[in-house]
Amino acid sequence: MINVRKSTERGRADFGWLESNHSFSFGHYYDAKHMGWGPLRVINEDRVIAGAGFDPHPHRDMEIISYVIDGALEHKDSIGNGSVIRPGRLQRMSAGTGIRHSEYNGSQTNPVHFLQIWIIPEKQGIEPGYEEKDIAAPSNDLQLIGSRTGRDGSITIHQDVDLYAAHLTAGSKVNHSLKAGRLAWLQVVSGTLTLGDTTLDAGDGAAIADEDILKLHAQTDIEALLFDMVP
Repeated sequence: MINVRKSTERGRADFGWLESNHSFSFGHYYDAKHMGWGPLRVINEDRVIAGAGFDPHPHRDMEIISYVIDGALEHKDSIGNGSVIRPGRLQRMSAGTGIRHSEYNGSQTNPVHFLQIWIIPEKQGIEPGYEEKDIAAPSNDLQLIGSRTGRDGSITIHQDVDLYAAHLTAGSKVNHSLKAGRLAWLQVVSGTLTLGDTTLDAGDGAAIADEDILKLHAQTDIEALLFDMVP
C-alpha cells in the first residue's frame, strides 16, 4: 500500500518571515486524516528569510531533527548547545523532560530552507539531549543517517526508526527491503522519482505499509529521505 501526499495538498502557513508546508497537522493547520504516520509526527518544509527565525520556545517528549536543504540554520538551547547547521550536517534534539531552543537563519543576506522533523520517542521523560553529525551521502545509494542505536555513524533517535538519505543521479535505481509489519515514509526533497509505479515530485511524500521491497528509480537527480519504522 502506497498513499501519496502531494506537495500541493499539504497545509501551508505564510507569516512573511516564514513560509511553511506541513505534511501532517501542525499549529493552526488541522487535518484529521493526516496526524502523522507511525511515530513520525511532523514534517515541515520551512523557508525563513535572512535574519529572521523562531524565538526561544519550549518542547518536551519529542525527537526533533533538522535537515538543512540550503542555507544556514543557527541553533541555541537551554542545555548549552549552540551551532550553525548547513547542508551535509544533521541535527537531533531530544526534548525529553523539557527544553527551550531558538532557531534562526544564520545568514543576514540569504534565506534558509530546511525540513523540521518530529518523531514521537519510545518513552516519555528521557533526559534532554543534543547531537549533530556530518551526513554527506554517497551518490546513488541510501545512507543511514539516523537510527535507534546510532549505528554506522548515524545520529541516535530514541525510537525504532531508521532514517536514510538518498542522493541519486538521473536513471539510478536503489531498492530497500521493508521487514514485515514495519511502516515507511518517503519524502522527496528535490527532483522526480518513481516508487514502484508511483511518481513523486519535490515536496511529495508517500505513506507505505505492507510492501516488501521499495524500488526507487530517479527520473532526474534527486534528494529524498526514507523513514523505516515501527507502526
